[in-house]
Amino acid sequence: MAKLNIKIGDLELKNPVMTASGTYGYGEEFADFIDISQLGGIIVKGTTLHHREGNAYPRMAETPSGMLNAVGLQNKGVEYFVENIYPRISQIDTNMIVNVSGSTIDDYVKTAEIINELEHIPAIELNISCPNVKQGGMAFGVTCTGAAEVVKAVRSAYKKTLIVKLSPNVTDITEIARAAEANGADSVSLINTLLGMAIDAEKRRPVLSTVTGGMSGAAVKPIALRMVWQVAKAVNIPVIGLGGISNWKDAVEFMLAGASAIQIGTANFIDPTVTIKVIDGINNYLDRHGYQSASDIIGALEV
Repeated sequence: MAKLNIKIGDLELKNPVMTASGTYGYGEEFADFIDISQLGGIIVKGTTLHHREGNAYPRMAETPSGMLNAVGLQNKGVEYFVENIYPRISQIDTNMIVNVSGSTIDDYVKTAEIINELEHIPAIELNISCPNVKQGGMAFGVTCTGAAEVVKAVRSAYKKTLIVKLSPNVTDITEIARAAEANGADSVSLINTLLGMAIDAEKRRPVLSTVTGGMSGAAVKPIALRMVWQVAKAVNIPVIGLGGISNWKDAVEFMLAGASAIQIGTANFIDPTVTIKVIDGINNYLDRHGYQSASDIIGALEV
C-alpha cells in the first residue's frame, strides 16, 4: 500500500486531503458522518480579531454546478474561539488549522499572535482573498504590494506553518504567489472563490444582499486547476489546491498539476462523507499505477 503522508513546511499530513474553510464548520459538525481524525487536516471557518455578524440575508444562492456565497466571515472573534471552540477541537487527532482574516494588517497580526500561543493549532491559513467583505480580505490579495505587506507582518508574528490563501480575481496569480513566498509564506492555497452574481429576473433584483458573492463548486474546477498548475511552476513552496474538487479523480488531477495537498469545499454540502471517499480513491489510484507514495504524483503531469 502506498504511503499517503505529505509535508507542508513543518506540517505533517497523514494524507493530502483537507477541508476548505467555511465549508466544514469546526470539524465537529461532520463527526456523526465520518471519523474526522482520518483527514489530513481541517481548516476551520474564518476567524477575525473581533466579532463579525456577516452580511445581511439572503447570502447564499445556487448556480449551475456550483453556488454563490456572501456570508461575510461571520464569526464570534478569536477570543471566543480560544475560550469556547479550541478546548473542544484541540484533541481531534488531525491538523486543526485556523483560517485568519482581517480588515487591517494590524487585525491580521493580532489574531495570528493569539493563535500562535495555541499548542494544538500547528498552522494558520491567511485569508487575503475573501471577496465577500467590504474592507480587507481580497483587497490585500489582489496586488503584490498588498499581499507582501500583510504576509510579511504576519510572518514576523506567527512562528508556525503559514499558508496563504490566494484570490483568483487577479490578472496574474503567479505574481501574488511569488510575493507571498518572498515574504515568508510556507505554502500557498488556491483558489478562493471567483467573484460572481445572480439575478432574480421576476423581481429585477440581485439574489444576494451584497449583489456579488463568491462562486464555488464544480464549475470553477478548470480555472482552479489551471491556476494551481501555473503557481506550482512559479514558486518553490508547496501548493495546496482547491476549487471544485468533488471526487478522488479531481484530487489526483490537482496533484498531477503540482498540488502537494488538496482541500474539499462545496462538495461537503452535497456528500458529508466525500473526504473519506477521496482518500480511498487516491490510495487506490496510487496502488493501481504502482506508485509508492502520494508525493510521487505531485507535479507528475506530462506536458
